[in-house]
Amino acid sequence: MPYAADAATQYQDARHDPLRVLVVGAGVAGVTTARLLRRNGLHPVLIERAAAGAAEGYMLALMPMVGPVFDELGLWPEYRERAVAFGRYRLCAHHGRPVRTDSMGELLADYGDYRGIGRGELLDVLSGADCPVSFGTTLAALTETAGAAMVQLACGDHTGEYEFDLVVVSDGIGSGTRRLLDVGPIGRLDTGWGGWVAWAPPDDEQDIGEELWGAGFFLGSYPVRDRIGVFLGGPDAATADGPERLVAAIDRQLRTRTGRTSRALRAVLDTDRPYYWPLRDVRTARWVTGHAVLVGDAAAGFLPTAGIGAGMAMESAWVLSRLLVHAGRANLATLLDAYEKLQRPRVEAAQDNSRSLARMMFRDGRAFAVGRDVAARLLSVRSVLKPIRRLLDARPDPDAAARRALSRSD
Repeated sequence: MPYAADAATQYQDARHDPLRVLVVGAGVAGVTTARLLRRNGLHPVLIERAAAGAAEGYMLALMPMVGPVFDELGLWPEYRERAVAFGRYRLCAHHGRPVRTDSMGELLADYGDYRGIGRGELLDVLSGADCPVSFGTTLAALTETAGAAMVQLACGDHTGEYEFDLVVVSDGIGSGTRRLLDVGPIGRLDTGWGGWVAWAPPDDEQDIGEELWGAGFFLGSYPVRDRIGVFLGGPDAATADGPERLVAAIDRQLRTRTGRTSRALRAVLDTDRPYYWPLRDVRTARWVTGHAVLVGDAAAGFLPTAGIGAGMAMESAWVLSRLLVHAGRANLATLLDAYEKLQRPRVEAAQDNSRSLARMMFRDGRAFAVGRDVAARLLSVRSVLKPIRRLLDARPDPDAAARRALSRSD
């Protein structure tokens, strides 16, 4: 579990490192990056604008590309204890009747584990016992010179000036740090939908994720340890007044419902002030400036439709950390360029897949829903997973990329 440490205390160790690194944002990408860098002998300063204990959030499905992170940190036992195997996927038609159930375990078995876990639990696993974080701390100013990044960190009324060789920007889809950098235009996709996250009690099908693609709504329920994560979404106009009106409209539409469907809808209504998730994404034109690099949602923020955003954030953190094993102050720019060239096409391909699924899932109108139900009966999950399987078939080799980049720069 992360523990609180002020930035000045963290910097006492970092200032003696061969590469002084600041990591902005203690979410999935930031904690993964910080822990991997510490594993490799550095002492990154990790800051987080939120207060301690504010990380519950939502459920995650982690695809097998996260394997190298758990390998390198030796966290497989902790991860498997805190997560549940995502073995099956059930799709329901717009009127509620199940259309098909597929084995996700069989489809992804060749690549590794596919598991469900709560965001807070994942952060606890990733942080381990050695993850100092300066909570309630923001990056107030950043100036890049030829030799370093000069930053101002603010915590309450206190500010401090620090010098770093590298600033890792991982403070999420709404990154405030990104606005301080010249990363070019930021592409944004607004689906016009949003929805609520809630938690339902566990049931006797803890290996199955269920989705109901409705006419003007989406209901998903996904297993994590000791509970079911629920997402209920709809067009912004339908969600503006809270979940009650949307749930009532769904009740009028459904002719059939599984037990999971009923419990999921009830959970949304019973949750006090459920977490609201606007279904938007972002994509930056560049990931790297002189002494800064974007990782995770700050670089490419994902829609949740393919369940791959957290996995790609962790993979990116691992790729960056492996490249930085080869880095010093003299060759840092070369290796950051290699990181962007290696990882950005993979991340953007995965983001494109999430966007394509959103166009299928977040739709209004019964006629479209009927046609989609017919297609769902004919289209296998293997076909839907093909883009993800391609990514898993062509995993990145950051150490080889580092060697190639450094040999060209000699």
